[in-house]
Amino acid sequence: MSKFIDKLNRVSQAVPQPMGFRLAQSVPLQPKVLLIASLPQANVDSLADYVAGADAGLLPISNLSSGAKTIQKICRVVSDIPWGGWLRDVGRGEVGQIVKAGCDFIVFPETKTPLAILQNEKVGKILEVEASLSGDLLRAVNELPADAVLVTSEQKGEYFLTWHHLMLFQRFADLLAKPLLASVPSNITANELQALWGAGVDGVVVEVGAGQPKQRLNELRQTIDKLTFPLQRKRGKAEALLPYIRGETGIETEEEE
Repeated sequence: MSKFIDKLNRVSQAVPQPMGFRLAQSVPLQPKVLLIASLPQANVDSLADYVAGADAGLLPISNLSSGAKTIQKICRVVSDIPWGGWLRDVGRGEVGQIVKAGCDFIVFPETKTPLAILQNEKVGKILEVEASLSGDLLRAVNELPADAVLVTSEQKGEYFLTWHHLMLFQRFADLLAKPLLASVPSNITANELQALWGAGVDGVVVEVGAGQPKQRLNELRQTIDKLTFPLQRKRGKAEALLPYIRGETGIETEEEE
């Protein structure tokens, strides 16, 4: 079982302590929002500083053979968090080699990944989907052998979260029964993190390195730890709306004689 997926499931399915005078069970505190550090390139100087505070690391992989070597090297440098591979047009290759190298989970796009990766049951599987995915296909994801879903969006220029993003995340959370991850900018604020959690987001993927401050992810971890989350968030279910027909029911009552 993937260590990261196991932690993600615990966070997404967390329940509040029962009320009353009974002795509360000793449950270890878990962060309400998980932080995943995404590396824009394989080699990042001062890697431990960049990923400090992360719950997991994510490495882009376009070649399984070279990716396995990089994963193995990174896992030795930073061994206190699970590492995943973000597959980029890897073709029909066997992911078993990156799993043996220490890869704990994989993120893969819906349209460019062969079904051959299903042969490996040891690695966690996170399906990367587009924000424009239809509701019918979203419901179909619930029946697929994927452990979680990642919603990505292209981050160009002065990228920031909008109300449209929040509506999209809420829509995904309403239709999905799986943990939900979202790709967000590194300058995300405390209020935005709390809003995403309220919309159903269980973890955020933040790009590190490439001009980002070394301690930015650690600062986000401290921000999350200081947030006060409600005991339980509202994660609704999208239901079909039935048409309302006006008029009489057509039921006649007989008069008593």
